[in-house]
Amino acid sequence: MNTNSDSANTSKWHFLQEETGVNNQHGLSVVEIKAFIPAKNFELSKQFYRDIGFTMASEGGGVAYFRFQHVSFLLQDHCAESLAENFMMHILVKDVDAWWNHVNQSGMVAKYGLKLTDIEIQPWRMRDFCLTDPSGVLWCIGENAK
Repeated sequence: MNTNSDSANTSKWHFLQEETGVNNQHGLSVVEIKAFIPAKNFELSKQFYRDIGFTMASEGGGVAYFRFQHVSFLLQDHCAESLAENFMMHILVKDVDAWWNHVNQSGMVAKYGLKLTDIEIQPWRMRDFCLTDPSGVLWCIGENAK
């Protein structure tokens, strides 16, 4: 007989399996997920991401792998205009003020012609700001509101 308690315990077990990397019933596991970010000007975009603090871990075949701690993405030397202008990424950080100050004081806004918003409190309990990369990709950087 399956009770609500059994169902809750099963659900907790599945969550624990996912969090700890224990394989699921199909023997599958996930290491990470990365988005392909479009670049209108590949060289300029690579420099922008290095300037903001990402490390270019590898490059080849028109794709550059960037990472910063637990965040990573693939920058591609290809850009469909409509894709870049409708592409959005979000980074959850511990200190949004420090990130905003880093971007604002670094000279990147003027160097790359970026759009940088002020930090705002969002209705979904985030404090965040947004900036565009040189291709028009929108990056939201935020922390959970306290």
